[in-house]
Amino acid sequence: MTTTLVAAEPEALAVDLQRTALVIIDMQRDFLEPGGFGESLGNDVRRLHSAIAPCQKLLASARRRGMLVIHTREGHRADLSDAPPAKVQRGAPHLRIGAAGPMGRILVRGEPGHDIIAALAPHPGEPIIDKPGKGAFYATDLHSILNHARIETLIVCGVTTEVCVHTTVREANDRGFRCLVPGDCCGSYFPEFHEVGLRMIKAQGAIFGWVTDSARLLDAMA
Repeated sequence: MTTTLVAAEPEALAVDLQRTALVIIDMQRDFLEPGGFGESLGNDVRRLHSAIAPCQKLLASARRRGMLVIHTREGHRADLSDAPPAKVQRGAPHLRIGAAGPMGRILVRGEPGHDIIAALAPHPGEPIIDKPGKGAFYATDLHSILNHARIETLIVCGVTTEVCVHTTVREANDRGFRCLVPGDCCGSYFPEFHEVGLRMIKAQGAIFGWVTDSARLLDAMA
């Protein structure tokens, strides 16, 4: 086993890049583009765009190294049979899950808005995890995919920091995976939530994981 030392907080982390996977969470049109679910909740979707370029660089590096790259999408079946009423009816968005919007039905699998943005489009062979909830492990086969590939460490990127990224990191932590989160590859509609979310991950000796940034991670991967 050859380990690579990645500069991070609360301390540097030694990882075996051959047993590391890049997981890009929910970089979907419904969250990052006007007319999608994110905007329907009253959010400024432009606040997530800062994560796109760092994710692109990290994705390109991971592909060059032949690392396992996994993409996730949050969304539901067309009949909404996997969308709990408590989720669909929550809050007061002007378009609820399943409603017809500018990019098709909101957060419904197969609709244009459900797809990953073009800048981070999956390559053939890269697993896409379609998840009905916030966490990427809930009601999916992600755990099986990682175990079969003998993955030990996850590099977790995407949106939003305090919701789907955080939930996935917590789920992964409970399943024995080490998580490394490059903060600039994540985004939130609420800058303060992004900052606190990263602090929570690395608190108390990396209670959920380690936090770094794309520059330090790319240096280590090079």
